Amino acid sequence: MKFVILACVAAVAFAAPQYSSSEEVEFVPILKDDRVHEEDGTYSFDFEAANGIRVSQAGSPDGDEDAVIKAGEYSYTAPDGTDIHVKFVADENGFQPQGAHLPVAPEFPHPIPQFVLDQIAFAAEEDAARARADSDERYN
Repeated sequence: MKFVILACVAAVAFAAPQYSSSEEVEFVPILKDDRVHEEDGTYSFDFEAANGIRVSQAGSPDGDEDAVIKAGEYSYTAPDGTDIHVKFVADENGFQPQGAHLPVAPEFPHPIPQFVLDQIAFAAEEDAARARADSDERYN
């Protein structure tokens, strides 16, 4: 029995994260951490760390469903040095982020290529011809 306990302790010690003395762990101070939770389910929080990470969010329960409507923003510096800033809303329409670094779909209506317009016209002509042929068969 003592051997089993000793083996378990050894396994736990062996599985623990190993840090070498040459590895430096960066300490990042937390500059701001404000949290408010109301009894009705509304909440807000603001967080800021010394490395530039910022998160701000507020939310409230949706009266119709067991859902929470949220809005907020977060920002940080990407590994390549780019400043990332995202504003978002999360509601019945899903998560809707906005940020200068996010891809944007082309504005609609975008120009339709001529070959597409030609194909649409060709299909309309075929449909009209088929309708005329069906009409002629019914009356003959």
